[in-house]
Amino acid sequence: MAAGPASIESGKTRFDDIYNEPDPRAYVRRLAPLEYEIPHHAQDVFRRTRADRSAAGGTGGPVTVLDLCCSYGFNAALLNHHVTLSELYAHYTSPEADALTPAELIEYDKKFYAARRRADAAPVIGLDTADNAVQYALAVGLLDEAHAENLEHHPPSAQLRRAVADTGLITVTGGVGYITHRTFQALLGSRREPIWVSAFVLRTVPYQPVIARLAAHGLTTETDTAQTYPQRLFTSAAEQRHAVEQVLRAGDDPAGREAAGHYHTRLYQSRPPSI
Repeated sequence: MAAGPASIESGKTRFDDIYNEPDPRAYVRRLAPLEYEIPHHAQDVFRRTRADRSAAGGTGGPVTVLDLCCSYGFNAALLNHHVTLSELYAHYTSPEADALTPAELIEYDKKFYAARRRADAAPVIGLDTADNAVQYALAVGLLDEAHAENLEHHPPSAQLRRAVADTGLITVTGGVGYITHRTFQALLGSRREPIWVSAFVLRTVPYQPVIARLAAHGLTTETDTAQTYPQRLFTSAAEQRHAVEQVLRAGDDPAGREAAGHYHTRLYQSRPPSI
């Protein structure tokens, strides 16, 4: 998740202090008790979507994935390694990890992830405004490239444009709201291969502006309106009230979801209409 939100709703709790540390330990200590689980739900979805994108062809090699608001690279970890989100939480809260300096943890994690690397691992590019977080993910081998850029306010660098040109799949879990249609426009303007988009979006955040921008670039977006995925517990009654109000305003029913205590996301899959 990006460190500097562009238009995230004002009633949502901010966790800016944990998004740009030298390593993920503070991030995990804060979010694990809140049952932050959306990367878990995305793990199998992103693996299947990457396989479908590969089968569709046109990439000239392995499908390169661009993970938006990648933070410390957990989506890349779950995509490319034999590991679960609960195992990552246990790893970063273990006494062994707690005793290490950030530099020592990086060396420790290089071995941790290398030992769990999947044979079908795909190249992953990470994009986030949190420079320390993406550098950690790059240093331990989760990312093949790391770009600390804010496309809401600045055009992509030449290096990022070159990376996007070879990207076959864009993924995001929970970052929409921190990023908007402006980021997607900047990225899609640099594409060379057909790019698919797989996005988990909070029901409190309007996604239609992004869908419209993707459509302008030839992508059709589908979603199952009956299926939602829990993101995390609310931090307070006030945050929950605000979320329920936003969901009702969007014309959705919060019963059993936001009203029961969790933020919920919806999965949007975008691809060329011929696929």
